Amino acid sequence: MAELFDQVVNLCKRRGFVFPSAEIYGGFRSTYDYGPVGVLLLRNVKDAWWRAMVQNRTDVVGLDAAILSPPAVWEASGHLQNFTDPLVDCRNCKERYRLDQLEDPETCPNCGKVGTFTEARQFNLMFKTHAGPVEGDANTAYLRPETAQGMFINFKNVLDASRKKPPFGIAQVGKSFRNEITPGNFIFRTREFEQMELEFFVPPDEAPQWFDYWCKERFQWYLDLGIPEEKLRLRPHDPDELSHYSAGTSDVEFLYPWGWGELEGIANRTDYDLKQHAAHSGERLEYFDQAANERYVPYVIEPAAGATRTMMAFLLAAYDEEEVRGETRTVLRLHHRLAPYKVAVLPLSRKEELLPAAREVLALLQPQWMCDYDETQSIGRRYRRQDELGTPYCVTIDFETLDDRAVTVRERDAMTQDRVAIDRLGTYLRDRLT
Repeated sequence: MAELFDQVVNLCKRRGFVFPSAEIYGGFRSTYDYGPVGVLLLRNVKDAWWRAMVQNRTDVVGLDAAILSPPAVWEASGHLQNFTDPLVDCRNCKERYRLDQLEDPETCPNCGKVGTFTEARQFNLMFKTHAGPVEGDANTAYLRPETAQGMFINFKNVLDASRKKPPFGIAQVGKSFRNEITPGNFIFRTREFEQMELEFFVPPDEAPQWFDYWCKERFQWYLDLGIPEEKLRLRPHDPDELSHYSAGTSDVEFLYPWGWGELEGIANRTDYDLKQHAAHSGERLEYFDQAANERYVPYVIEPAAGATRTMMAFLLAAYDEEEVRGETRTVLRLHHRLAPYKVAVLPLSRKEELLPAAREVLALLQPQWMCDYDETQSIGRRYRRQDELGTPYCVTIDFETLDDRAVTVRERDAMTQDRVAIDRLGTYLRDRLT
């Protein structure tokens, strides 16, 4: 498993999925830049989530709330008081750890000394900044540690504008920031990351059934996009690990090389958030049910996933090596919805007579799918490169194309090839990439 982790990290750097941020300056810990291929994969992960959670539903709408927020938002949500981790320092080697993540709370994993930790102190994970030309408490602002609060404070706006009624949801994909004490494991835990969150507002007495619904729905989403069932589990939280707002939480977990880790949490947040913001802002955040002639504060079911760690899980699950004609073939068996490039257009050689047909095929396909175009090295090497990128189909333009107006289409996983007429190529690929 450790070898798999190293292989995927190496592939990410070599093929342009993920680069260490500020690398030419020695890097900046726990920050990463998503390269030409990684930015496509990450976008496809977010698009697949949006498709399932918003596009294919009639009871969910979208939002893109601000990243910067005033302290009042985080005081009401409880983050200023409760969004903390227990921090300890080793007096011997000066390393710093989260106490709750140490296997042995008495022994330093770095130097092996026993009893050298300082007393645990609570460390707030939010990034603080200042808005405006003068630094001071009156101008304090925070980078959001989660996207959820933007949806809660816009509950009334969305309710009025969309004319939805519970049960309905507000979905958002966006950046969040947490000043993690011990970030690590590549892009699994970083200080800057992207979340995909849904706040689903329901009548209080329907909350248990909607919680069960979203647990099953979200677990199935990962299966549908290609993660094997044996690498996934749904783990209910024990009572002592529930957040202060939660009446029940379950995590979708993935078997990473270092063990089980959270992909997504599904929580029954009750009416905590809306009531808190109503009390602190003075606004009534409730729903009036005309049929029943009653007002109530909805409960909230929240599926919250990390886009970047989900991308990592898809990479780990898709990575494969196999022996082909005495050589090792590395292939990313990504679901076609996630693959960075859907099609690669490859002229058999760089000879001038092939290039007009190759450019014609590229122009035909580009409006429909993200395509790669490559005319350097042997065709075998270019196939291998596309396998490593996870490209489902390669279209090769050869010298026969000049006579029969057909191309060779190679499928990634089985490496089978079909001869397809150029005027049928769009239909052929659409049938397989929809």
